Amino acid sequence: MQILETDRVILRRLEPGDLDALAALYADPDIRRFFPEGTLTRAETAKELAWFTGGGDPDHPALGLWAVIDRRDQSFIGRSGLIPWEIDGKIEIEIAYLLAKSHWRQGFGAEIATALVRHGFGTLGLSRLIALIDPQNEASRRTALRAGLHHERDMVHDGTPCSVYAILR
Repeated sequence: MQILETDRVILRRLEPGDLDALAALYADPDIRRFFPEGTLTRAETAKELAWFTGGGDPDHPALGLWAVIDRRDQSFIGRSGLIPWEIDGKIEIEIAYLLAKSHWRQGFGAEIATALVRHGFGTLGLSRLIALIDPQNEASRRTALRAGLHHERDMVHDGTPCSVYAILR
């Protein structure tokens, strides 16, 4: 099921058939460099995929991680979405984006992040979105800024230092 589209990509619900492509991305140490848990095994990826294909968080059914499909050739190039986190006792919604290296430095991240902001505010009626970014992840920081988010603060989330970028509707 399609969630949204941009000029170059389609975001759709993840499907069981996405496992091979998603596992390849999650196994790549360059792609997972700034994720606290690092790379994931195929079994760990399958568990995450099953969570999202099974409906994800029942308290937030409109949110989740979605497949990113290149419109030119219909290839799976990443995953992105809107993820709920509890931070300082309240639920925050994070824009999340992860792309195959073949699509880095071409503006796809900012295009996707901007579409997620529009979807979160326009379609879902959210009032605030955040991005949790490793302080050393310059590319992700630039992507968040291009999507209109601004640096709000630095913090430790689940034992991991991160910068919080935020945008209000």
